[in-house]
Amino acid sequence: MDDLVAKGVLDERCSEVFRLGKDQPGQPSKALRLRRHQVEAIEVAHRREPYVLTTGTGSGKSLAYIIPIVDAVLRAGPKPGIKAICVYPMNALANSQYGELEKFLCAGFPDGKGPVSFRRYTGQEDDEARQAIIADPPDILLTNYVMLELVLTRVEERQLVAAAEGLQFLVLDELHTYRGRQGADVALLVRRVREACKAPALQCIGTSATMTTDGSWAAQRRAVASVASTLFGTDVPEDNVIGETLQAATVGEVDMAALAERVRAGAPPPEDLDAFRTDPLSVWVEYTFGVTRAEEDQARLIRQRPMTIGGEHGAAASLAKQTGVPADQCAVAIRDQLLAGNRLLDEAGSPVFAFKLHQFVSRGDTVWASLEPEATRHLTVHKQTYVPGQRGKVLRPLTFCRECGQDYYAVRLVSAEEAMEEWPTSDREPSTDDSRTGYLYASTRDPWPSSPEALAERVPEDWVADNGTIKSNYRKYLPKPHDVLPDGVARREHTGTPGAMRAWFVPSPLRFCLSCGVAYSGRQRSDSPN
Repeated sequence: MDDLVAKGVLDERCSEVFRLGKDQPGQPSKALRLRRHQVEAIEVAHRREPYVLTTGTGSGKSLAYIIPIVDAVLRAGPKPGIKAICVYPMNALANSQYGELEKFLCAGFPDGKGPVSFRRYTGQEDDEARQAIIADPPDILLTNYVMLELVLTRVEERQLVAAAEGLQFLVLDELHTYRGRQGADVALLVRRVREACKAPALQCIGTSATMTTDGSWAAQRRAVASVASTLFGTDVPEDNVIGETLQAATVGEVDMAALAERVRAGAPPPEDLDAFRTDPLSVWVEYTFGVTRAEEDQARLIRQRPMTIGGEHGAAASLAKQTGVPADQCAVAIRDQLLAGNRLLDEAGSPVFAFKLHQFVSRGDTVWASLEPEATRHLTVHKQTYVPGQRGKVLRPLTFCRECGQDYYAVRLVSAEEAMEEWPTSDREPSTDDSRTGYLYASTRDPWPSSPEALAERVPEDWVADNGTIKSNYRKYLPKPHDVLPDGVARREHTGTPGAMRAWFVPSPLRFCLSCGVAYSGRQRSDSPN
């Protein structure tokens, strides 16, 4: 950081903002040391050109656009308005980035307020927070592409669009997720943002851990530049597709005889840094799990394909075949070497083997929840009718909006006497005269409004007539309020039922999310939000 400041590439205040350890009270902070791809990205950003980073997970891609954004804000001085919009495909990524920004832009400053402001605007915020952001827009806005599209169309959020006039940066994180129809939607959204914000010089930035692995590095850069140019609506030079430069942590090549002797001996990994780096098992482990040489350029290192330790085709089986040592003993040696390399720090204070363990979770089982407020309800992934030990509390399956993650109870509504209704089963059977399948929305944070004015703001735009009322052909799809008891019985249109939870029923298929407002097409193959 200090080198870039000295060269005039970055404002001198960047050295104060981007320091490590500022979020650890009582501990001295230290200067941030950048990686080569981060420096290359900052230099491209300094030239006001679009670029794409295609580097591995955990390589610090976010800093490669956050630093140029903060630098531009600092150079411009204290001026109101949004200078950068960062778009994430999932709210979880926006939330994670928000936490990272707090470490640099809040920690270490008086009252936690640094020289650059940032806010999250993803649909998770309550009305008070949204109004505060509209009234006082930040320098950096974190959002998702659905919410950004809504901002461009909602009347009450025109002030945000006005605040982004002359927008300098638009960042698309996880660029590889925008494919097919979704990719076309995002490409058109970028063009609408450029037009709505009156930003012909908008600087577009993309990040992606993986976009293509076919062909040489030059061919990959051409392919990425072509896709990015289409998405951004502006030319992205091949040279502005920035990859990572890898450097081996170990020294030398694998000596098979020394490797076999080392594994057969079963000795513990060296504790000395130099000895560990030259240990034949360390070299083998790095070139098996970490890096390999590019086919078109043997001097260039690229990331190795993922491999398991165990299994018929795992690393232990491969090491056993090469050394003649039993696979079980090889597996123990590999694990010990990885753990030792993770504990051992190099000259920069980083682990020699800075590996990450990834756990892949499939869609899995349905989540079941009791009919109670979010803070107190019982959650389980095991299908059952009642909360264990409480037969007065039924469990109903949850489904989620694929855009914002809002949960809904998937239910079948059955009429009973005196406008009482119950959900005796979660099976989504075809509707009959006395039953309806649909979704139950319950949110203490963002309840469904009752006033006509508020309703018009929450439903899709094409549901609202010119006079501000809901069109007659859509009124039957509006959420119906109920007081829902934990045993599954509900009273329609009543309020204040003792022990009841206020909730709103919408018939299937779900036409729009009651939380984030995203509209779902009637042509979707499934009526489930997620």
